[in-house]
Amino acid sequence: MPARRARRARRARRARRARRARDLERTYSRAQFVAKLRRFADAIEGGKAFSIQVANERLRIPADAEFNIEHERAGRVDELEFQIRWHAVD
Repeated sequence: MPARRARRARRARRARRARRARDLERTYSRAQFVAKLRRFADAIEGGKAFSIQVANERLRIPADAEFNIEHERAGRVDELEFQIRWHAVD
């Protein structure tokens, strides 16, 4: 019984760690970026979920995710972000 309780506690700690807040940015080569965008566009077009790994965490974006495009300008620097938002399923 104590061993089972310990396993449950370890699983609970891992689950809590997995849902911690994150804010990171990854830079990819042109070829890597194109490949990721192509896979993502194909999934969106087909109405399917999409999976991607970012900084050692696998993310599953459901087919019903929300999409938006954001443009920012600061001085002589412009930034364009394609954003995907979804609610995690626990």
